[in-house]
Amino acid sequence: MFLDAIRKVFVKIQILSYGREGASGIEYAIVAAMCAAVIGLFMTPISTKVKAIFTSIQTGIAT
Repeated sequence: MFLDAIRKVFVKIQILSYGREGASGIEYAIVAAMCAAVIGLFMTPISTKVKAIFTSIQTGIAT
């Protein structure tokens, strides 16, 4: 399951690499963020740190 998700993301990155439009940079950033989120969810040490960061952001926005 995890390998299938990684494979799908990798294929999308390859498809995006063929695009020469100005929006492709934004698409790369979105794909990179998605990869980071997936990796962060499955790795416990990273997951706890990411949760702490998002909690502090949420607290800062709420005030």
